Amino acid sequence: MAEVTYYTQEGLDKLKQELQYLKTEGRANIAKAIAEARDKGDLSENAEYDAAKEAQGLHETKIAKLEEVLATARLIDESVLDTSKVLALSYVKIKNKKNNAVMTYQLVSETEADLKSGKISVKSPIAQGLLGKSVGEVAQIEAPAGVLEFEILEISR
Repeated sequence: MAEVTYYTQEGLDKLKQELQYLKTEGRANIAKAIAEARDKGDLSENAEYDAAKEAQGLHETKIAKLEEVLATARLIDESVLDTSKVLALSYVKIKNKKNNAVMTYQLVSETEADLKSGKISVKSPIAQGLLGKSVGEVAQIEAPAGVLEFEILEISR
C-alpha cells in the first residue's frame, strides 16, 4: 500500500492541474509526434518513431505515478491544527544558535518542498528535528557539518 501524504489546498490543486495537463495536451503532443514520425516511412528503421514511442511510455508512467500520489493524498484543514507544537504544514520561525540567523519555514510534503519559497519537506532532517517541539525548545539536528541547534521562536499556521 502506498504511503499517505498530506497537502495544502495549493499543493493539491497544483498536482491536479499537472495531471490534467498531462492527460490532455501532453498526450495530444505525443500522439502528434508519433504520427509525424510514422509519416516518414519505414518504422523498422525510424529512430524518430522509436524515440516518440519511448517518450509516450515515459509520459504514461508519469501519469500513473501522479494518479497514485493523488489517490493517497490527504488535504489538511489548517484551521483545526494545534499551534502549540510543530506539525506538518506549520510555519516555524527558528534561530540558529551558532550564528543567530533567523529563518521561517513551512513544513510541507516532499512534492511541495521548495526552499526558495521557504517550504521544506517534513522528511528533511531539519523538519524531522523540529516536529513535535514547542516554542522555546531547542532542536538539535545532525548534519554533515556537525550538530546544528535551532531555537523555536514562533509556530503558526
